[in-house]
Amino acid sequence: MDTDNLRSLFNKPYGSAFPSAEQWRALYDEKVHFQDPTQEKEGLTAFLEAQEGLVRRCDDVYVVPGTIVMEGDSAFIEWEMGLKIKGIEFVYPGVTRLKLNEEGKIIDHRDYFDFVGPTFQPVPVLGGFVRWLYARFVG
Repeated sequence: MDTDNLRSLFNKPYGSAFPSAEQWRALYDEKVHFQDPTQEKEGLTAFLEAQEGLVRRCDDVYVVPGTIVMEGDSAFIEWEMGLKIKGIEFVYPGVTRLKLNEEGKIIDHRDYFDFVGPTFQPVPVLGGFVRWLYARFVG
């Protein structure tokens, strides 16, 4: 595992193919634990199903990697993900923390990103409420 592997895994322009199951299997352990703000999965099969589910729900997906840092058995990848769903684009900046096992495969994958703001701000009516809510409690 190195930064080039991670950069290619976290790089998917709109219109391009998502990584295949074989590409995921080459880098992920069968017992991988996956968590993001919307779900938590155990095992490679459940992880692959989660990735396939995302692709099925969207008209298109992009991921652009930013800074990648590796130290010991940990890696951090800064990224931006865009989802096109029913004519609306949702953009999520985020960070992934990966833990590697002794074989150098990913055993733990945790995504950190704001799900609520980017999901609801572009939606008519809800967007105004979310902006008001954020301003009230954050601003």
